[in-house]
Amino acid sequence: MLVVTAIAILMMRHLFAVVMLSSVFSLLCALLFVTLDAVDVAFTEAAVGAGISTVLLLGTMALTARNEKMPRNFSPVPLLVVLVTGGVLIYGTLDMPDFGSATSPAQSHLATQYLTQSPHDIGIPNVVTAILASYRGYDTLGETVVVFTACVGVLILIGGLARRRRKDEGGAN
Repeated sequence: MLVVTAIAILMMRHLFAVVMLSSVFSLLCALLFVTLDAVDVAFTEAAVGAGISTVLLLGTMALTARNEKMPRNFSPVPLLVVLVTGGVLIYGTLDMPDFGSATSPAQSHLATQYLTQSPHDIGIPNVVTAILASYRGYDTLGETVVVFTACVGVLILIGGLARRRRKDEGGAN
């Protein structure tokens, strides 16, 4: 379903359909994360990817064109950059342990440390709560900063576009 949705997004030229399909893609990603037992990541994907991003994109669409403009000429440089980046990312994953492997560093070192040290380090008997509330606190702060920065950037872009439209309307009269 993710691949079909991604291909549909690539084929669309109507921007409203692209925004809606992007939201569907985010929800499908959230479902994938749920099946991988990463409920916290699924919740973040649903809230940010399908929720906030969709609202921001729809708000931006209200100030821009409804259809994508077709490019005048084809440049192979962006395709080359994407292919090289994808190749490097795939190459970087070749030496990773198998998913769920009992011999992976996360299972052999981190899991035992979290299970034994969390109650003493933090004083919270529930290990999951200790990890999410304390150990991953910086991660959550980083995610919050990214979302805030994206919102500020979109608001700056929308404000600049609104000022430009007012200036154009004032100059035309």
